Amino acid sequence: EVQLVESGGGLVQAGGSLRLSCAASGFTFDDYAVAWFRQVPGKEREGVSCITPSDGRTYYADSVKGRFTISSDNAKNTVYLQMNSLKPEDTAVYYCAADKDQTLDFFWLRYDYWGQGTQVTVSS
Repeated sequence: EVQLVESGGGLVQAGGSLRLSCAASGFTFDDYAVAWFRQVPGKEREGVSCITPSDGRTYYADSVKGRFTISSDNAKNTVYLQMNSLKPEDTAVYYCAADKDQTLDFFWLRYDYWGQGTQVTVSS
């Protein structure tokens, strides 16, 4: 059974940090790109960052460059999103997703598997 399980969300003050984790199982981790998306009710899903664990290529949305860092631990089949200098506008449900095509973009329809999401709330 394919599973992506996010964890690490919570409530933090502006300027603070959180680290999200996405634990993958049921598929060959190195064959996929893994991305983080976020969504606020009533707004479109937004790509945040993605990585190809096989070779470490990364891609970031302009809104998070310099503040967020994506990484992977291939031995643990886990992708992390370190979020620093958080802003209230980063508040959203954060989802991880896996893409077999490894195109390293934010075309969310391309992604094959999705986690259930974890809430991140940044207070001002």
